Amino acid sequence: MEVFQLTTIVDASGHLHLDIPTQLAPGQVNIVVVLNPVASDKTQKSDYDFSDLAGKLVWEGDALAMQKVLRDEW
Repeated sequence: MEVFQLTTIVDASGHLHLDIPTQLAPGQVNIVVVLNPVASDKTQKSDYDFSDLAGKLVWEGDALAMQKVLRDEW
């Protein structure tokens, strides 16, 4: 058994062509193909600045006491 990992290209017609040299004897073989699309750099890059959405809550009071009050309502 041999395991291969490679990155290749699917052509415009949607066909995947594999030309893999092996050292196996001629005859039938079973193959398993797992296709995992590779994300391009264009889709991973975000140009939006999320810093205006980040912040922190200014809490005045005892957070633990408020948690107990909310929990006891149930």
